[in-house]
Amino acid sequence: MAASLPGSTPVENAANPSVGRAVIFDALSGPKGSPFGGRTLDFDVDGHPEYTPDPTNLSTGALSTGIGFGSPPIFGLTAPASIQAAGFTDDYTVGVTKPDGTTAFGNSTGVYIGGGRSNPASEGPGSDGVAAANPYTAGFAVCMAGNGGSRDAGAGPAFTGFPIKTVTATGAVANGAAVETGWVNRSGVALVTGQSVFGSGTAANAAPTLLVEPEPEPIE
Repeated sequence: MAASLPGSTPVENAANPSVGRAVIFDALSGPKGSPFGGRTLDFDVDGHPEYTPDPTNLSTGALSTGIGFGSPPIFGLTAPASIQAAGFTDDYTVGVTKPDGTTAFGNSTGVYIGGGRSNPASEGPGSDGVAAANPYTAGFAVCMAGNGGSRDAGAGPAFTGFPIKTVTATGAVANGAAVETGWVNRSGVALVTGQSVFGSGTAANAAPTLLVEPEPEPIE
């Protein structure tokens, strides 16, 4: 279900909220029109389930409770030692890079158990019934909204979100101003030199790879 931000009104949440404290959310279900955002269930002529986006279906169910992530916390003084003392690393793009901040996961295994999706289990004689993992390869970053940062990005109707990264202030940084190029302070307070925060990206994450379910193999 599309994420409703605490502090935004129902009307704002139904549109594209940005008001209230910053929260993080799942890129596959938090933005409006995302694959697992608000959906309605229907069936095709053969009785197979079909899901269509329903932007009016809102809740807090897409909000993430990842321990320690968000904006705040504010780390400092002084980076990078203060970041490491908090158990994180500098330049860490949450869900996209490994905690070293430089090595990319390459798929969604850093966000979801098993990558977040599997192929249908094989059927028929000799089948072991295993549903092989088939991780997402795009659009799986952990995103942030609030304190002036919008939930939705893109042209729609399948919107995306804005990822987060550990960044460090080299001077005074007001809320809503860039901490580093492309990463904005959404903590709600001003930063001073040497403080770090999970900055909100100004560039949207890629559209998620959609799950395509092949027809099950016939049982012979």
